[in-house]
Amino acid sequence: MLAAWLVAWNVPLAASTATANLSVSATVAANCTITTSAIAFGAYDPISANATANLDATGSVIITCTKGATTTIGLDTGANASGSTRRLASSGNYLTYELYQDSSRTTVWSNSGAGLLSVVAAPSHSARTYSVYARVTAGQDVTAGSYTATVVATVNFYTVMIAMWLRRFVVGTEIGRAHV
Repeated sequence: MLAAWLVAWNVPLAASTATANLSVSATVAANCTITTSAIAFGAYDPISANATANLDATGSVIITCTKGATTTIGLDTGANASGSTRRLASSGNYLTYELYQDSSRTTVWSNSGAGLLSVVAAPSHSARTYSVYARVTAGQDVTAGSYTATVVATVNFYTVMIAMWLRRFVVGTEIGRAHV
């Protein structure tokens, strides 16, 4: 009723507003998935074809990671390994082989240290494929059979932001020490 009377008598009305900030946030966690495509050597012929020639094959490791995630990929020695020697097995018999990071088959792919494959930070969440180069060495004296092994592939990941923070912390500490 008062408002109607004020309007009728042309009394100026003062309007007021109040504001507040509404915080909105989300967290994107670093994440990766890993799959593989099998390595199939085919037939190993210790009598003629592979008496002096290695038997080579390739497979792959496929990773899909959160954008910006930095990764390393490791391959263990497999279920039939003897120490660091990878072996395919068939009824108690073994055929040795190795897995490599490079097509020249010089850098052994393992699950630690220099044997880990280090890859650049994920530019997007698209899948990235890395070849696994495999070799059964020539001249092995083995029994006929179907030889198999299972190798576990592991992707280790963290975000670049963490790496950048660590770099800033370490560089800052080193600069501080240099001035002392």
